[in-house]
Amino acid sequence: MSTRTEPAPITQPARSVGQVDAVETPERAAARKRLEARRDFRSHLVAYVVVNSLLVVVWLITGAGYFWPAWVIACWAAGLLIHAWDVYVQRPVTEHDVDEEMRRGS
Repeated sequence: MSTRTEPAPITQPARSVGQVDAVETPERAAARKRLEARRDFRSHLVAYVVVNSLLVVVWLITGAGYFWPAWVIACWAAGLLIHAWDVYVQRPVTEHDVDEEMRRGS
């Protein structure tokens, strides 16, 4: 008489070869957030170039008079620059920053 054992329930999702379990530390979460912000900015930049290129083409097709796409290009560029500042220049708030602010507020 053979004894049959039930397989252990799967509690972890299947992993690919070489994949390691990563614990979501605060540093890792911050790095992921920075990477996602850079990716979002690149998508924003591509949309800016594509849409504004199409507007310039429309301007050319319709007679190339007053360069009205400049208004859209300039206003959107302002938003794009603010987005770039937020992603690439502005540093994240650290615990030291919070401690300093608490000392100033007391």
